[in-house]
This record gives sequence, structure tokens and C-alpha cells, in this order.
Amino acid sequence: MALETSLAAPAPVRQIANAIAGWVDRLGAVWVEGQVAQVNRRPGMGTVFMTLRDAVADISVPVTCSRVLFDGLNPPLVEGASVVVHAKPSYYANRGSLSLAAREIRMVGLGELLARLERRRQLLAAEGLFASHLKRPLPFLPGCVGLVTAPGSAAERDVLENARRRWPAVRFEVAYAAMQGPRSCAEVMEALDRLDRNPEVDVVVIARGGGSVEDLLPFSDEALVRAVAAARTPVVSAIGHEPDQPLLDLVADVRASTPTDAAKLVVPDVVDELRGVTAARERLRSLVAGFLAREQAGLDALRSRPALADPRSLVDARVEEVAQLRARARRTLGHRLDRATDDIGHQRARARALSPLATLERGYAVLQDADGHVVTSVAGLAAGASISVRVADGRVHATTTGVEADPLETTGGTDG
Repeated sequence: MALETSLAAPAPVRQIANAIAGWVDRLGAVWVEGQVAQVNRRPGMGTVFMTLRDAVADISVPVTCSRVLFDGLNPPLVEGASVVVHAKPSYYANRGSLSLAAREIRMVGLGELLARLERRRQLLAAEGLFASHLKRPLPFLPGCVGLVTAPGSAAERDVLENARRRWPAVRFEVAYAAMQGPRSCAEVMEALDRLDRNPEVDVVVIARGGGSVEDLLPFSDEALVRAVAAARTPVVSAIGHEPDQPLLDLVADVRASTPTDAAKLVVPDVVDELRGVTAARERLRSLVAGFLAREQAGLDALRSRPALADPRSLVDARVEEVAQLRARARRTLGHRLDRATDDIGHQRARARALSPLATLERGYAVLQDADGHVVTSVAGLAAGASISVRVADGRVHATTTGVEADPLETTGGTDG
């Protein structure tokens, strides 16, 4: 029933708020269809807060549900899902806010589709297809870039033009395929396989412009996801715009937010690289110049030393020493030669003194018989015997006329 109010008898705020709360409470539980725009799970609380947005008008309403209800949903509830909620409207007079207390949540239409995709994502993630250690790095400068896209599409133009603007010498191998519709998945897989088997292709880009969730469904197909995971060539996913994230983005080695971003990822910017080369060349030139300067300074320091400033000073300092050593050696050798000469003279004199020839020179002679035996006694000779007398300068051949014994020797022998 309507409130009776007037300018003279206005109703206080609390009365109006309580009346609104009563009217809302009499509405009872209702079924509401909308799209989940935001999910907030606060730690330690048993209530999950969501925002349910109208699919057509720019209207939204807060929704609360128990954590048990939220966690029991299969597949899990994700933002963007379309749902039908059985809820009890409540108006909180103290805050002046309206919310729905959800008692049951069911996914319908797009929400059910998103739920299936989420379930598929969880199953493939459990297999490890999205693991980070499986991601392969892109080559720094690919010799040939493979591109899977629709013929004449804006995505193809964006990738080719931006890549060639960054690196004019880049070469592309384009494999066309339907990028939406029932034939899309099979054609994309065929194009990917063809490029993957080409040994000249170093990286493959799968590019498509934005679209609705239904348009991007082929890029969440399980067969395509597994084909990308099995590819030997690194794959870049450039599907849709930044908010879009099909399962292909998760399995690809690199995800590009747009086809233009994919062109920036696969080839370097020639201007930046030339600038880097120039900077590196300057650093190298500076390092070499610094090294040469240090070596030149060291060389100058060595050359400034007296020994290297005039190398002859080392020789001059040793000339006198060499001359003294040479004179000493000569004196020492002369002394040794003199002593050796004296020794030789003494030995020669001694040898001469002991020589039989020296005895002969003093007037002695050696008497030999005809057989050459030395005659030391007259007993071995008789008158008429041939003898040879050896003197200092020759021999005298003679014949004995007689032999006479020395009386002194005979007497001495008799007395003995």
C-alpha cells in the first residue's frame, strides 16, 4: 500500500528504506538471466560476490552466493559466462543497495559453451600440454616465416606489412585456410602440417582477427591444440584481440595479442638492430682504442728507461769489463804457457842427462862384437876379432890385435 506523505508531513529516510525493503522482500525468489561480469572470492569468507550484467542494456546487479554453491559448480563458473540464477532479492536499508542472494546457478547458452571450454582447458592442462618448459624460443632472425591465415584477410595484411616494415628482407610462406566455420579446424591443421614439414620454415604464425566466442571456437578445438603441441616448428598464436584467449594461445610457444603484435615478435626491427650494431661498434672501437692507449703508454714507459732509450749503454758498460777479462785471460794463459815451457825444459834436460848419447858425448864408447852384443869384458874377445865401437857421432869398425885384462880388476877379483 502506498505511503501517505506530503510537504507538511514528509516520511523519514528510514521509513522509505524500510518500505522499499518490504516491497522487495514481498517479490520472493526469482529466476534471473544475465552474464557474469565479475567474481570476487575473498579469503576466509564463506560468501562469493559476483556482478550479473544484462546482456543488452548497461545494467548490472550484485549477486552473492555461498562458497559451497560456487565451488560445487561443474564446470567452474568463469567471468563472461551466461547463467540463469535462482535468487532472492534483498534490499539493505542501511547501505541503500540491492543484491540477489543466489540459491541456484545454471549455465545456459554461451555460458554453457564457456563451461565446456573451461573443462577442456583443465583436462589438457592436466596432461601438461600448456607446461612452460615445453615452450620453444623463437629464432632471432628466421630465414622464412610460415603464416596460416585466411586469404585476403586483414590479419594477413597486418602480419606481412608490419613484418616487412620491421625487416624488409623477411620471407614468408603463406598457407591459406578457413579461419572460421566447420572446415576451419581441419584446414588450419593441414596448413600447419604443411608448413611444419617445410625445412625452410623457422617459425609458424597462426593469425586471425577478432570475433565472437563462437567465431573463435575452432581455435579451442582439442585436435588443433594437440597438433600445435606436436609441431616441431615454434608456433605463434595471433588469434583475436587482447581479451580473447582460445586454447591455442595456451599451447602455442608464444602468444601474440594481435596479428600486428605477432609481426613484431617474429622479426627484429632493422632500425633497432642497426642502432645496436652501431652502439656495439662504438663500444668495441672505444675498447680497442683504450687497449691501444694503455699498451702505447706501457711501451713509452719502457722506451723512456735508460737501457732502452740508448741500448748501446748496456754494451758500453760491458766493453771495459770484457777487455779486462780478456787481458786477464791472456795473462793467465801466458803464465801457464811459461810454466809449461820451463817444465818442458827441465824434463828435456833430465831426459838428456839420462840419455846414453849424452854419456857417449862425454868421451865414452860402446863396444860391440860381430854379433852386435855389447862387450863388457875382455874375456869375450880374442886377438883378431871384429868389433864395432859406438861413439857419439858414429861407429868405428876395427879388429882387435890383442886383449889385455886390467890388472887392478884381476887383483881385486883374486882378493875377493
